[in-house]
Amino acid sequence: MNLLYRFTGRKSARALAHMRTAGRLAGETLCAVDEILAPGISTADIDRFVDRDTRARGCIPAPLGYRGFPKSVCTSVNEIVCHGIPGPRVLEAGDIINIDVTHIYQGYHGDTSATFYIGEPSEAARRVTEVARRSLALGIAEVVPGARLGAIGAAIQSYAEAEGCSVVREYGGHGIGRGFHEPPTVHHVGHRGQGMRMRPGMTFTIEPMINLGSHRVALMPDGWTVATIDGSLSAQFEHTVLVTDDGVEILTARPGPLRHSEGR
Repeated sequence: MNLLYRFTGRKSARALAHMRTAGRLAGETLCAVDEILAPGISTADIDRFVDRDTRARGCIPAPLGYRGFPKSVCTSVNEIVCHGIPGPRVLEAGDIINIDVTHIYQGYHGDTSATFYIGEPSEAARRVTEVARRSLALGIAEVVPGARLGAIGAAIQSYAEAEGCSVVREYGGHGIGRGFHEPPTVHHVGHRGQGMRMRPGMTFTIEPMINLGSHRVALMPDGWTVATIDGSLSAQFEHTVLVTDDGVEILTARPGPLRHSEGR
């Protein structure tokens, strides 16, 4: 069997049904986390909440134990770009935090994240967060059958850089299904007309990481946490999407707005 086709070809109706459920439940957990956010909460508190909520919905938290990751959710605060490990860090007013939730339901994954405001954000924090939010929307708008994946990165890069921000190169979106991370890689920078063609039935994430300063990043000694090289703020939003016969379906669409993000 062609392995690339196995990962990126049309998924079965059964697979898509499970992915829709996994995505919906992951979005519901992200909304539930939104309700507990406040200055004084620790990232460990968030991890415990996500673990309980995920299991209560009949799912498994995909990050826990994945390649040795020690927690059930990623919590990335301020200058942390992605893969932040929950711990004793207490959130303070003015912080921003990306919370990255991935559920496994009946063997299939739903992966989503959002950046939240803790208290009143600074002008810089609001700027990078809103550019990241818009970047995801522009990337999703490029998902149509026959288009090439490069169009997603081109749309995100041109917008973010025009807004005076930068786009992380080293980490991107990815195919998803039974595997947490599958082909293809979805770059958030690029050129139209390049990359694999999108075909109905493909499922992948779009998750642009937007920095206020340099696009360069550094991997911390824990082997997971990624930070901006210059200490500037970073924000990210993510959805799992399906290429349909005539466009795109957001599998991790949330049931309502996030009070500490979209509602601010």
